[in-house]
Amino acid sequence: MDLEEAREFRERCSQCAAVSWGLTDEGKYYCTSCHNVTERSREVIDTGAIPNTKIQAINRGLKRKRKLEKGWDWYVCEGFQHILYQQAEALQSLGVGPELKNEVLHNFWKRYLQKSKQAYCKNPVYTSRRKTTVLEDNLSHSDWESEPELLSDMSCLSFAESGAESQPDVRTPKPFPIIKASHSETTSVCSGSLDGVEYSLRKEKGVMKMSVPQTLAFCYLSLLWQRETITLSDLLRFVEEEHIPYIHAFQHFPEEMKLYGRDKGIFAIESWPNYEVIFKKIIEVATFLDLPRFPDITENCYLHPNILCMKYLMEVNLPGEMHNVTCLVVKSTGIGEVDFLRFDPIAKKAKTVKYDVQAVAVIVVALKLLFLLDDNLEWSLSNIAKKYNEKNKEDKPWFDFRKWYQVMKKAIDEKKQKWEEARAKFLWKGEKPLYYSAIDRPVVYKRREMVVSLQKQFSTLVDSAPNVEKKKPSSFQFNWTEEDSERPCFHGHSLQGVLQQKGQSLTTKNSLYWLSTQKFCKRYAMLLEIMG
Repeated sequence: MDLEEAREFRERCSQCAAVSWGLTDEGKYYCTSCHNVTERSREVIDTGAIPNTKIQAINRGLKRKRKLEKGWDWYVCEGFQHILYQQAEALQSLGVGPELKNEVLHNFWKRYLQKSKQAYCKNPVYTSRRKTTVLEDNLSHSDWESEPELLSDMSCLSFAESGAESQPDVRTPKPFPIIKASHSETTSVCSGSLDGVEYSLRKEKGVMKMSVPQTLAFCYLSLLWQRETITLSDLLRFVEEEHIPYIHAFQHFPEEMKLYGRDKGIFAIESWPNYEVIFKKIIEVATFLDLPRFPDITENCYLHPNILCMKYLMEVNLPGEMHNVTCLVVKSTGIGEVDFLRFDPIAKKAKTVKYDVQAVAVIVVALKLLFLLDDNLEWSLSNIAKKYNEKNKEDKPWFDFRKWYQVMKKAIDEKKQKWEEARAKFLWKGEKPLYYSAIDRPVVYKRREMVVSLQKQFSTLVDSAPNVEKKKPSSFQFNWTEEDSERPCFHGHSLQGVLQQKGQSLTTKNSLYWLSTQKFCKRYAMLLEIMG
């Protein structure tokens, strides 16, 4: 009986003349005073599903609606698929081509599901305790149709041993396996997902368990295959700036995908991604997927050290003439060769290169070749450059290491302070709170409402300024202009103050290459002789 649903019926009872009605299980009105049952029943017009048709609303129907509030039957792999889809969409909005999502990432993810025996196989191993029927005849009846169509049947990469080029797969891939299981057989009281408990406890040898950090590994491998202009450090910075879903990625799940219990330990992240950790994940994912040799990194590719060095020289406000020195270092050491830069995870000695770290290391080597960086020579050369610039103001200025250091230190300190403030203000608790069981749900949501209310009150008292719209990310974190006296641009400055004429070529005034071992490096001594 539901008194709330019967309030709209205002006729008087034929026996006691009272206006106090309830609803029976059959949907008929009865008087709560004398229990007289009328022939009238509650009618609801549903114009959405069946136009112009009257449907009786009974209590059993309302109870079924409450059961459906538990949400969809979904698996953990579907959650990671949704995160990958959102990350691919974010990368596409940053300028990455749609091929990354529709072809490369699609095939990497499909390959993972197949190798982990979760899909694209005859007997997907979701759980050893649950009996499910796998159908492959019609995908439209699957629960997956309500999910983002990340695993679309598009042209696939050819994973042959030669594998450097992207080729369409002639065979049409099978649709995603359809899992048919009754709600009573699959409902888990310890997690919103059907296999959350088993997934958290699963320790199968030789099978890589998916995690949120590994979604970034999938994204970077896709970027590397496409040779996009995003390095791993750029990817992690975009994640931290919240341009790519990561920390609160589960917030983007559909409302019907309920998360609680063991799902919290699987999808909730409470730390920022670390470069070394993610790089190890990249090797782990590439090895597990048994990926072939990646496309070659040639001199025209963004990830080649010559191009990355040029980008970072502009980023750290160093003279453009230093690019000649970095190119010479790259050529002399052989780190710009195609064989050295190639990513080949299935080789006997898997070759892995940190392209961005390598480029920065080349710039450091170039600075040591020019200025020694022994806390003595660079300052004496700065005094010479300062005196020359004061006497020859109309000529091209010489690069002053001391002035550059002061400008960069101030800029980096300001950037670091903003970064620390942003981290301190970051809200680790998302808008969609997680709870361990249905019993805890009301308490968790009540606490969340209180926190949001207090945050609004404090934000009103502390800062009344409106929220500034988030700017689109850039691969450059610093901008340098000639007009700004506090942040001058050194790109056009000359290296004449650190070079000297030797015969018909130029060589550095610095004749040593200082190492932490206090020993002279003969290899770079020879490099000093051939510079110019």
